[in-house]
Amino acid sequence: MNHKHKKGWIFLLLCPPLILLAVTWIVMLLWNWLLPEILGVKAITFWQAMGILILSKILFGGFGKGVKDFKEHKMRQRMEGLSPEEREKFKEVWRNKCSGGFFNRNNE
Repeated sequence: MNHKHKKGWIFLLLCPPLILLAVTWIVMLLWNWLLPEILGVKAITFWQAMGILILSKILFGGFGKGVKDFKEHKMRQRMEGLSPEEREKFKEVWRNKCSGGFFNRNNE
């Protein structure tokens, strides 16, 4: 096996955990530097900082592009199963629902 490729695999295996550790450390430092003085909260540990990162990913980051792609793929499959007339009717219904904007909706 070529040594060049072996180094590439090692790099790919080590990089994500090292990045996670570095980002966690930065979050911990920023939290402990800013928030106790500004908000009067306690300082946090490294593991608490990692928990905050994971929690924020779950709450605000979603589960990545894979779920969105799956939903789009599923909708595309449903649309392909419709006849041209059904497809036009579907588009017209959604055009009517979305045309007024959020504040100008018709009460149906």
